[in-house]
Amino acid sequence: MDKRSLAQLAGRFRDAEARTEILRQELAAAIRQADVDGVAQKDICDATGYTRQQVRRIVKAADSHGEQSADSPQHDGGQ
Repeated sequence: MDKRSLAQLAGRFRDAEARTEILRQELAAAIRQADVDGVAQKDICDATGYTRQQVRRIVKAADSHGEQSADSPQHDGGQ
């Protein structure tokens, strides 16, 4: 592996991290909207693969901090 190839791979990784963060925020917003729309927590969990605790934290983050917070399973120790 040469320096140029390593730099390209590192750049691709950073790009993927940025895309992941955007998608994480979009999913958190979608979970909050599903909660507002009355989707059962069990159904949100089934659709996302998140635990009930993770879904509660995402929804509660919106309740306590407004839409600025994008709490996610990534930040609460995973599944």
